[in-house]
Amino acid sequence: MKLLRREYPLHLMLLPGVILTLIYAYGPMAGLVMAFQQFEPLSGFFKSEWVGFDNFTYVFNLPDFNQVLWNTIVISLFKMVLFLVVPLILALLLNEVTRRWFSRFIQSAIFLPFFLSWTVLGGVVIELFSLDGPVNGLIKSLGSEPIMFMLNNDWFRGIIIGSDVWKGMGYNMIVMLAAITGINATLYEAAEVDGAGKWKQMVHITLPGITPIIILLSVLSLGNVLNAGFEQILIMYNPTVYEGADIIDTFVYRLGMFSQQFGPAAAIGLFKSVISLGLVSITYYAAYKYNNYRIF
Repeated sequence: MKLLRREYPLHLMLLPGVILTLIYAYGPMAGLVMAFQQFEPLSGFFKSEWVGFDNFTYVFNLPDFNQVLWNTIVISLFKMVLFLVVPLILALLLNEVTRRWFSRFIQSAIFLPFFLSWTVLGGVVIELFSLDGPVNGLIKSLGSEPIMFMLNNDWFRGIIIGSDVWKGMGYNMIVMLAAITGINATLYEAAEVDGAGKWKQMVHITLPGITPIIILLSVLSLGNVLNAGFEQILIMYNPTVYEGADIIDTFVYRLGMFSQQFGPAAAIGLFKSVISLGLVSITYYAAYKYNNYRIF
């Protein structure tokens, strides 16, 4: 009781967040029953026909499902790799900048897109790569024919991956810079005395020093294999590039909102959620086992 009296203000502060989580995160889970029904909005959950696993059989046999799953995995994997490689390179380069004001300016410029929504950045990217945009203007000035970036499956997938990395790379860069600053400075001094240059210091001190953070970020990112960026793709894509850019989330959105096939859409969503739950559980266990990282 003494402990409760001492800590009850903290529990009261936590209560609004718990209530919102229950309402908006756990409450909607009741709708998962649609995955096993021929759901009709007018009939509701209790009167809609129960069809068991028929919705799963239906969506797994759709001609587009395999392509959608492949697009999701490919786009996610490229994003995961680049989200580690690009920030790592930037962090290593900025760590060698001697002028602090210049380093802070570059960090701010790189981190700024992270705070902007895809509603804004999506419009910017579309304008940049449109037929009459600056990129095609540069291509024309070099004597080449303009490219329809936003209507070509191969180009569009690259734009999706590149723009997402551009938007989010600042966060991981800051994390890696923080890890670099935590390395003991005497190691660099000793290496310099021994005649090691900047390159050898980076290879033998900096990279080994931040390896635990790199492993941690890599492991935790594996839980997002089936999350390829719903908001980004929904804002930027069009029917011409469905073949190369349609992912599970956008497929579910079109299936449920436009085709009114609520049961199959819920079935795909449940399939994705179960796989994602398994991946997140495995990655958190691996992060705890190999890097002693834990939430609780």
